[in-house]
Amino acid sequence: MSLSDTLLSNPDVVCDVAVVGAGPAGLMVAEQLAKAGLVVHVFETKASAARKFLIAGRGGLNLTHSEEFSSFVTRYGARAAELTPWLQNWGADEVKDWAKGLGIDTFVGTSGRVFPKDMKAAPLLRAWLVRMKAQGVKFHMRHRWLGWGTDEKPVFQGEEAKVKVDCKALVLATGGASWARLGSDGAWAALLQGKGVELAPLQAANCGFDIGGAQGRAAGWSDVFAQRFAGQPIKPVVLKFTDDQGASFVRQGEFVATQTGVEGSLIYAVSSMLRDCIARQGHATFELDLLPQFSAERVLQEVKHPRGSRSLSSHLKGRLGLDGIKAGLLYEVLGKDEMADSARLAATIKSLPLTVVATRPLDEAISTAGGVRLEALDEQGMCKALPGVFCAGEMLDWEASTGGYLLTACMSSGVHIAAGVVKFLQSK
Repeated sequence: MSLSDTLLSNPDVVCDVAVVGAGPAGLMVAEQLAKAGLVVHVFETKASAARKFLIAGRGGLNLTHSEEFSSFVTRYGARAAELTPWLQNWGADEVKDWAKGLGIDTFVGTSGRVFPKDMKAAPLLRAWLVRMKAQGVKFHMRHRWLGWGTDEKPVFQGEEAKVKVDCKALVLATGGASWARLGSDGAWAALLQGKGVELAPLQAANCGFDIGGAQGRAAGWSDVFAQRFAGQPIKPVVLKFTDDQGASFVRQGEFVATQTGVEGSLIYAVSSMLRDCIARQGHATFELDLLPQFSAERVLQEVKHPRGSRSLSSHLKGRLGLDGIKAGLLYEVLGKDEMADSARLAATIKSLPLTVVATRPLDEAISTAGGVRLEALDEQGMCKALPGVFCAGEMLDWEASTGGYLLTACMSSGVHIAAGVVKFLQSK
């Protein structure tokens, strides 16, 4: 029995545009379309809107970044050229204006990231939803998109029954496939593939990695290191990585040791390079400068300084301020015998190698790469294989590191897609 066979012949909802997904991309599409005078209904799997947005705001909501546009667009890697027109039309400045229009002032942090002054996501989201409802946007929570019925009308599973929607355009803003508990479970991929829409495989982005074993050990930290240091930050360090194709990454920052490996902002920034290198050769090795404030010559001089009766650990702490997890990393990589070699120790302090062998599971990732290929869409953002069906946000085949770049591009794509929908409907 088909989906539509279980429904009444008449649709349950009639609207100009149905938007699937109440995350930032879907909400932006819906608001733009409502402002254009269209009847818009938003369908969301979960009981409330933008759950991932709210979770991201728990530690201080990073809205966007203040860097120059020429640098900003490079954060989108291989898709920078395709996203440039979106971001030129609606980018970082527009994100700040959008927040201000909702009564939320922003500030630029020392890292260049832009935050709401109160650092919270909830007040911003509440104000946005209130404004959208006043604009006439209708919300249907706990409605999961099931695909299309035999009459090609979109069908949703509501709380009590299936719901058929008669709409002139369908916008999919269903998120990627990370944090499934918040609604982004990637179930849409099979539905679109079944309709001939070309997809790139979904992969973890802005993710943690499992570490390879050192000193002949199997993969993972030693039990002693994991028990003592898992959950602790490693900062400040400079991470250097050159992949098997010659591409290089160098940046100062911090990250965290986990039970099985590494994660955190500095790791997320290089995660796409590490992930792709692992896919090609099974592993990726990066290097850490544990003391970026000191030259290699200074480090060697201090390591070689006579330490008398002091232990090596006390010596390193006293001469270089090196202790805790950084000292733990040295013992993890070198072992006691090589720690006694001053030249080897000094060189490792300035260039400590760590090998990662696998990404953490997709559902743990902050975001996903892959999805609907941009080449599968026309200039208006409509699926070439599905006239009247548009895609926005993280479900598209682009990725970016954390730092406000993800949210900015999701919302920018929403503005772009909304304009495409309006143009499509005007042409009918």
